[in-house]
Amino acid sequence: MMRLIINGDERLFPTPVQTVDELLNELKLANKMVIVEHNEHILQKHEHQQTELQSGDRLEIVHFVGGG
Repeated sequence: MMRLIINGDERLFPTPVQTVDELLNELKLANKMVIVEHNEHILQKHEHQQTELQSGDRLEIVHFVGGG
């Protein structure tokens, strides 16, 4: 079981999520414009694939919603 804190809420994943990229896929945010902060470090988009996650990591994920 993997535990991540996402936007202040604890989320449990039965199967470990290896990278930020995998997490975004799991959360159905892979094709959206997002900003990700991992343990108080803002990631560039190219870092999503290489940034490995560990149980207990803290993430803030902001995505943009269109509309008017």
